[in-house]
Order: sequence, then C-alpha cells, then structure tokens
Amino acid sequence: MNTQQMNLLLVDCLNDWDPFQIGTGNYDTEIADILQIVQTVDDTNELAHNIQAIYEFSFDEVIPLAQCKKYAKKLLVIKNNSSCEIE
Repeated sequence: MNTQQMNLLLVDCLNDWDPFQIGTGNYDTEIADILQIVQTVDDTNELAHNIQAIYEFSFDEVIPLAQCKKYAKKLLVIKNNSSCEIE
C-alpha cells in the first residue's frame, strides 16, 4: 500500500468519528493535522494526546482520552499494516 492509499484509509477512519456530534465532514482541518502527526508518531498514548490537543484547540472542548486512544490505535494499525507489505 502506498502513502496515498494509507492516507485515504486514515481519513476514512477519522471521518467515521464524530466526537462532537456536529456531523461528519466537519473536521477536515483536524484530520489534516492528525495525518501529519500519524506519519511521525508510533506510540498510541502520544498519538492520543496529540489527537486530544488538536480537537481541544479547535473546539475548546476536551474529548476523553479513552476515545482518543481508541482512534489512535486504529490509526496506528492502518499505518503499520501499510508498511508491512511483502513485495
């Protein structure tokens, strides 16, 4: 899987999440920020804290860390599966 395919899967995963119940498709800026961080972070807790901070900055509301960890794990599975392809 190439980087573009991986990014599309990451975006799909994040688009399925509507943490503030404002409707999917309203988190494009946050998703773009998260995609950048996923490229460099491999730790679930670190990624979860970053996700929490991104959404808090945008919405002035804190998402429970447990929810952020759930999505951090999903994102890292997608990332790790894309880099383990046998050629």
